Amino acid sequence: MVETRALPLAGILVVSCEQAVAAPLATRHLADLGARVVKVERPGRGDFARDYDTTVNGLSSHFVWLNRSKESVTADLKDDGQLTRVRELIASADVFVQNFAPGAAERLGLGAADLRRDHPELIHCSISGYGSTGPYRDAKAYDALIQAETGLVSVTGTEEQPAKAGIPAADIGAGMYAFSGILAALYDRERTGEGTTFEVSLFDALSEWMGFPLHYAAGSGKAPVRAGTSHAAIAPYGAFATGDGQEVVLSIQNDREWRRFCEVVLGDAAIADDPRFVTNSDRIEHRPDLHAVIDGVLRDLTGDGFVERLEQAGIANARRRTLDEVLRHPQHEERGRFVEVGTPNGPVRTLLPPITYLDGRTPRMDPVPDVGPQV
Repeated sequence: MVETRALPLAGILVVSCEQAVAAPLATRHLADLGARVVKVERPGRGDFARDYDTTVNGLSSHFVWLNRSKESVTADLKDDGQLTRVRELIASADVFVQNFAPGAAERLGLGAADLRRDHPELIHCSISGYGSTGPYRDAKAYDALIQAETGLVSVTGTEEQPAKAGIPAADIGAGMYAFSGILAALYDRERTGEGTTFEVSLFDALSEWMGFPLHYAAGSGKAPVRAGTSHAAIAPYGAFATGDGQEVVLSIQNDREWRRFCEVVLGDAAIADDPRFVTNSDRIEHRPDLHAVIDGVLRDLTGDGFVERLEQAGIANARRRTLDEVLRHPQHEERGRFVEVGTPNGPVRTLLPPITYLDGRTPRMDPVPDVGPQV
């Protein structure tokens, strides 16, 4: 019998005083890779994300997404005895993650200076809204607020109406940087024997994700225009409706593709030489005219016919799908990406994690925990 290799983080203990989205996302990815994650929650209802909604068998959609394969314990950190037991748990851990308000961990004796003085091999990760310094250090930092402060809202939506992203982009960004930072710290500890102290903020994470618009604004002196599904710097790019009401998203990346698009998809190679459309800059300047030309052709095409022409021309394209369609997406179904995971209220369908091992190893997909016992 061939022995199956263990998951890469098997044997790693993570203790996390976490709530909401960013920290739970980071630690769930660690659990997916085999780490034992002990989630420390408040007594009673625990992580307040448990009560965001009741849409998944009576459970919160956020909590089910973020907390599988973890163990839950509760602790009143204002109680000296329970706080001591949390410190004892951390003493045996490889990684400690916390997303208290800035300064709270230090007041509890859970800051990096205290914990790593006694446990220099510990990896200490702090997640906050704006970081541990600066004028916004103590500001409230919900996802929508960070999207506004980093300018994401200013570049998302239509020309007439800005919009926030429909997913918690700031939380996800911070969670993923915490995840990658912890992995890097574990690797560093293998070489040096020393732990690491680091912090990640939602503001810094989403500011990094704003790199293209920020560089665009710095270089041009003006912000990219809000363009719906279109692209501020590329045309044609975005969703186009066909005569039967289907919407297809396409992306032209260079002048060669633009000429193929005109010849094969629009059926008129001469359009490529129209002075309004010769270069990408020309097409952006005359975007309404460009869209009018494309829409005029698409009125007589079905969605399937449009996609067939795009494929023939070698133009990147996608269907604009509803969430119901994504749940039944043929790519997910063919690859078995949706599986069942247990919850306190019965099994639910959920996606496998994006890191896919091709050597036979499978990620941990253990149940979502109910609120656990007191430490």
